[in-house]
Amino acid sequence: MAVDIVTKEDLQVFKKELLSELKAVLGTVQATDKKYLQSGQVRKFLGISPGTLQHLRVTEQLPYVKIGGKIFYEMADIERMMNENKRK
Repeated sequence: MAVDIVTKEDLQVFKKELLSELKAVLGTVQATDKKYLQSGQVRKFLGISPGTLQHLRVTEQLPYVKIGGKIFYEMADIERMMNENKRK
């Protein structure tokens, strides 16, 4: 029976790799599985600035709901906007 010795350094490397993979998986799931996203999530998902997101609201290109000072966007509206602006 062979015995392998695992060092603290080995465990640290494993931990970093595992956490980075989990963050990558959870990041994509969180961005796409929710029906409503907040402004920060939409900006991260689309890779746009706060000013660009505000422009999309003001020009009524992206519908939103405002509740208690927080703004929410429906994922279906984001996908619709992206499809309408798709270039061939």
